[in-house]
Amino acid sequence: MSIPSTTVVVVTWRGRAHITACLDALARQRPHRTLVVDNASDDGTADLIAAHPSRPEVLRLPVNRGYAGGLAAALPRITTEYVAWLNDDAMPDDGWLAALEDALDATPDAAAATPSMVLADGSTQSVGVRLTADGHGADLVLAGREVFGFCGGAALVRRAALDHVGGVPGEFFCYYEDTDTAWRLRLAGHRVLSIGPARVHHRHGASTNPGSRLFHRWNERNRLLMLLRCAPLGTALGQLARFAVITALLPLRRNSPDAENFRVPLRLQVLLEVLARLPTTLIHRAKIGRRAKVSRRVVWREWAGR
Repeated sequence: MSIPSTTVVVVTWRGRAHITACLDALARQRPHRTLVVDNASDDGTADLIAAHPSRPEVLRLPVNRGYAGGLAAALPRITTEYVAWLNDDAMPDDGWLAALEDALDATPDAAAATPSMVLADGSTQSVGVRLTADGHGADLVLAGREVFGFCGGAALVRRAALDHVGGVPGEFFCYYEDTDTAWRLRLAGHRVLSIGPARVHHRHGASTNPGSRLFHRWNERNRLLMLLRCAPLGTALGQLARFAVITALLPLRRNSPDAENFRVPLRLQVLLEVLARLPTTLIHRAKIGRRAKVSRRVVWREWAGR
């Protein structure tokens, strides 16, 4: 029997409603190793995983460390050539893993491949991630062969390249760990491919609540931390200053958007969390810079706003 090329890491938290469908879909893929990271689920998820006929390996964490923390905890246990990131509410089509592996096998300078993520209504959620002009990571629904970054809900990454650029930022907890990783892979000189025929059906929002206070807190905080870690310094500081100025002016606006990320208490919390993490973030920035083969300005100029 040949040794599998990929370890598929499924991070779950209270995934009882959808983990079985995810594992069923994985059982129909090309041979691989499956590692389920259970973020201290207390809803019976652990029993469903243990009873599944595919008998996946399980890493049960004592506390919920989020998607990013779960991935980071799994990486030291992985020795295969590739590591796949997969949401527990994602169901890959049968050829998903084969298509991603074949694409990376054929493209040695690519470090990651991202599939088509399809929503329940048949619409496309993502075929990759673009970098906006103000430094957000945003889903692409149309793309060529190459994209800036990958959607972490169902991607394949070269383990050696991921290790070299510092792994997954587990401290992000949730959101932007994929775009941050794509930034670091780009700085190290790697490419990211979009593989349309590799399809994954995603129950978007089944594991988290998009639009909630926590969602916006993690999104806003982690975008700023990602820029401080990876982007040109002027860009990162400019976006941090812009966030602070908008926060200061919000009480003076008559018609502020009715969204959690435009509420002053949340934005102040984000700013405090970013500032508290600033010393560690700058240390990470220096390490990322020492590993880089491509300058931050070159990556920004090539990809921001495309």
